[in-house]
Amino acid sequence: MSPSLAPVLALLLFAQAPAAAPARAVQHPVSTAAAAGPAATPTPAGPVAIPEPTEKALRYHRTGNVVWLVDVALGLLIPAIFLFTGFSARLRDLAARVGRRWFPTLVVYFLLFTLVTWVIGLPWAYYTEFARQHAYGLSNQTFLKWFTDGLKGLAVGLVMGALFLWVPFLLLKKSPGRWWLYTSILMIPFIVLMLLVTPVWIEPLFNKFGPMQDKTLETDILALAARAGIEGGRVYEVDKSVDTKAVNAYVTGVGQTKRIVLWDTIIARLSKPELLFVMGHEMGHYVLGHVWKTIVALSLLILVTLYLAHRTAGYFLSRFGARFGFRQLSDFAALPLLILLSNVFSLAVSPALLAWSRHQEHEADRFGLEITHDNHDAATAFVKLQEENLGVPRPGLLYKLWRSSHPPIGERIDFCNEYRPWERGEPGVYAPLFKDGRSPR
Repeated sequence: MSPSLAPVLALLLFAQAPAAAPARAVQHPVSTAAAAGPAATPTPAGPVAIPEPTEKALRYHRTGNVVWLVDVALGLLIPAIFLFTGFSARLRDLAARVGRRWFPTLVVYFLLFTLVTWVIGLPWAYYTEFARQHAYGLSNQTFLKWFTDGLKGLAVGLVMGALFLWVPFLLLKKSPGRWWLYTSILMIPFIVLMLLVTPVWIEPLFNKFGPMQDKTLETDILALAARAGIEGGRVYEVDKSVDTKAVNAYVTGVGQTKRIVLWDTIIARLSKPELLFVMGHEMGHYVLGHVWKTIVALSLLILVTLYLAHRTAGYFLSRFGARFGFRQLSDFAALPLLILLSNVFSLAVSPALLAWSRHQEHEADRFGLEITHDNHDAATAFVKLQEENLGVPRPGLLYKLWRSSHPPIGERIDFCNEYRPWERGEPGVYAPLFKDGRSPR
């Protein structure tokens, strides 16, 4: 699925911290392997060795853990400051003077709150997204491109919030005992809507999408898609080298908006067989219904998170309401409290969602191997992914539980080396889904 901000907004309507990091639960960064099609050529025998991480990769990993912890802390600290200083209530009063009526007041408050938090977080965003990435040689982005992309993201977030934030606050007002349930239910069509419009309207705001330059590769990808049962999709090449040196590819959209997308960086760095495995993996997400299963999982996460926030908000309102400047959760000034509680509980339940995401990624790896039978190129592609993205093949249990939406690369290379049911005369788990009904060799 596509790496966009829309699923993040949909996942946690109130939460702003990247603490739970399930933003990647709806996106599927590259899992790579190789050759596709019934006429695939033989690849070298023998397992592919897992390279040891470089010292640079280990530094990037360690500092990344610190960055994650700071992100979590800021996701709690910033809304707490808004609450305990009474600043949120003052913003509400200002919004009421400007907006006068209920809906305009909500929109003005949201705009003011979002702009202030964006400005507060700008120095940290500059370090983590721009300076740090350049320091480790992972970015090609100019400061102007980074800043204008940030402004575009801010504008998209403001529009989305202004259009949809009224729903939970209206439910808080009309049904204070069941607002969390109704909001969770209404989030499902909202997420689906975002999946429909994001590939067409939002992603092109940040990068140039164009037709594949390599028409032979495009033909092979479409042939693989036909074998996987994906008809009517289009293949796009994205000019991501202006932003990053990382590699990625994905299948995104639903219905008429479905599309196969490859970053130009991955086309430049992987061989054709490796690229075709990548596409086999990504097509596996689509064919196996991971889009819809992820929507269900996100909806359940939102339900649990909002319910826990609902159950605990009363304690904070009764004890600190005078200091906050409000005593009702339906008050617009309560937005930072909802964000704070949602961040806490989403952090607590995120290991379950991340485990589900890792399971889906593993099954997509299986699908890619079964449709290509190219274990060697699959494994070498993961090796390239590790090297290009400064990855650590076995990052440890805590990282895996709290930060990893994908299985560790070391485990994926092991799986590519070992999974060969066709050599035992077995068709594989997903072979019946292939449209030609044949093994690729």
